[in-house]
Amino acid sequence: MRETRRGGSDRADDGDGIDADPTGPPDDADRELPAEVVSEAERLTRLAADAAVDAEATVYRERRASIVDDHDFTARVRDADDTLVLHPAEWVDDGVVRVDRVDDTDRAVEVSLSGPDHGAEWESVEADNEAVVAAVAEAHGAAHAANVRAFADFMGNHYLKRVDDATTDETTEFLTEYYPRNAWPSAEQAAVVEESLELAAEIAGDEE
Repeated sequence: MRETRRGGSDRADDGDGIDADPTGPPDDADRELPAEVVSEAERLTRLAADAAVDAEATVYRERRASIVDDHDFTARVRDADDTLVLHPAEWVDDGVVRVDRVDDTDRAVEVSLSGPDHGAEWESVEADNEAVVAAVAEAHGAAHAANVRAFADFMGNHYLKRVDDATTDETTEFLTEYYPRNAWPSAEQAAVVEESLELAAEIAGDEE
């Protein structure tokens, strides 16, 4: 079973995992479940845990279920060791993992949601980035805000960094790889995405 280590905690979910020795994250070319989907599932899991009301948490979990279901996977949180477990839907029967259906444990992905200081760091980065998204929305509108939200997801989940700390290479990676594949932008958003990132950097700089 493949495992990714990040920080944070999620106590709002429950679920079972598959007992197997972790082998470490695979190369993207070998990953059955794309890295971007894993990162988004983790982000939504954390948001569900931090939601102020049950209805909000349910929305995040439903969104998580939807994005992994697109790849014929399911998502659960294993409370015993605070781990997000993503595994093929074909292993599950009536909400329970059937061991006789587990053909290859390396197909599953585990994301640790606990760790010293990492959770607080992720939450701090997410809070800073969300503040920038909100400021862009207020000053420049929804299209720019959607672009900055996608950039915030990319920077926070992949690099654990604020949007204004992005390097040139990271920005290029976002624009050429992540954005066209994972942001599902409208034509309006795609036309202004580079301007959106410039606006985010300006606003983040003003807030320091």
